[in-house]
Formats: sequence, structure tokens, C-alpha cells
Amino acid sequence: MAEVLEKGHFEVDGKKLEYRMIGPAPALAPTLVFLHEGLGCAAMWRDFPDRLSRATGCGALVYSRAGYGNSDPADLPRPKTYHDDEALRVLPQVLKHAGVKRAVLIGHSDGATIALIHAAAAPGDCQVVGVVAEAPHVFNEEICLSAIRRAVRDWQDGDLRQKLERWHGANAECAFHGWSDTWQRPEFWTWNVEHYLPDITCPVFVIQGEEDFYGSDRQVEAIARQVSGPCETLILPYCGHTPHHEHAGPILETMARFVRAIL
Repeated sequence: MAEVLEKGHFEVDGKKLEYRMIGPAPALAPTLVFLHEGLGCAAMWRDFPDRLSRATGCGALVYSRAGYGNSDPADLPRPKTYHDDEALRVLPQVLKHAGVKRAVLIGHSDGATIALIHAAAAPGDCQVVGVVAEAPHVFNEEICLSAIRRAVRDWQDGDLRQKLERWHGANAECAFHGWSDTWQRPEFWTWNVEHYLPDITCPVFVIQGEEDFYGSDRQVEAIARQVSGPCETLILPYCGHTPHHEHAGPILETMARFVRAIL
């Protein structure tokens, strides 16, 4: 594990958010900022941030959004604009609390969407020098809704509730319903954040599993076609929704190469 620089909670918009910082301090090196998926939290990255920090020489900031892990519960129901709210209002305050001035955003699924929106709008004083978007969503599609409906059945009749309780504790209900209920609302079918993409000028690396049951390669194509800066893409065979766990070694090497190149 990389050296823990600092850990605990900071308060944003009246919510206490758990975080840990590892590796070099923000004053000494750029910071990798890890943004978790819609059912994820800081702990679910496991040791991947530590390993990527060591491989790049960067520091890392890992935190749980409200409603996840050991952060405070979120206010439900989530609005249709919850990605925008996290990217434009919450994340700038998180970066300010942590003292991050130069960041590479490492986002997975919902976290990748948040990373892309933040990079486009560039709110706050932190310079985003690159984005790694793993399994990103920029519009809704039926493959995603079908997977969510399967997850709902697993929550009701399978072991998904128990799995999430191990990571989120008392936040398990909030994490699951804040995600599944929002995406299934009729008005969310038209959800789309592609209008942000042309404003992204920093380098972007998009990673997608060929067998991702939450999104198709149309997501990758849309991002690569519309961002204004350089964009690298990787579609992995024999891989589902979580490349950084399913193919941890190769993904670590590939991300590290991208980060070192842009810095």
C-alpha cells in the first residue's frame, strides 16, 4: 500500500464525506482523483489507487460521495441532474478541501460521467490535466436499463443487498435506491450529457469492457467523436463493467502510461 498522507471526513454542503489521501502531497506532485461508480465507494477501489500512485509518482485522493460507504446519507430522490451537481458543485469543494491544484480524474461509470462534466466546465481553481473515463455514460440506453432491472431483482431476491451492506453498511439502501430508482424514472430515459463533450480540451482516455452489461461501445464512440482534445480509447475483450478489477495488471500499466505521458 502507498503511504497514507491523510484520512478522515470533510464536510461539503452539510454532508460529511469520507476520504483518504495517499502518496505525495498536492504541493509536491499532481493528484489522481478517484471517482467511484453508482454502487461504489472509496473502499471498493481496494488497493488500485495505491498501486497507480506508486506507478506514476502522483498523489491520490479517494473519497465516497454522499450516500455511499462511510459518508453521510444522500438526500433522496436524486434529481435528474445529480451528475452535474456532483461535478460542478461538490467536486470543486472536495478538491479545495484537499488542496489539489493539478488533477488527473480517474472515474468509473457514474464517476467517469462526473469526471467528464467537471473537465468540460473546469469550475474552481484546480487544473484538470487529464481524464481516465472507465465504463462511462454520456446518454441512457436500453442495455443499461436492462442491467439495472436485473440488479433490482438481485437486490430483492438474491444476495446483492448483503454484498452492498459489506461495503456501505447503513448506507446500503441509500446507495442502491439512489442509483436504481433514479435511472428507472421515465424522465431519465432522455438523460444526456453529450453537450459537455466539445468543451473538454485536456487528454482523455476512455476504457470499456467489450462485455459491459451497463453500456455499449456507442458511449466510447460518442466521447471520442465529440471531445475537442486528444482522445485515446481501449475496448477490452472478455471484460465486463469493471476493467480495473477484472484486468487489474494490464489496466494499471495502461493507465500509468497515459498519466506519465500527459504529465
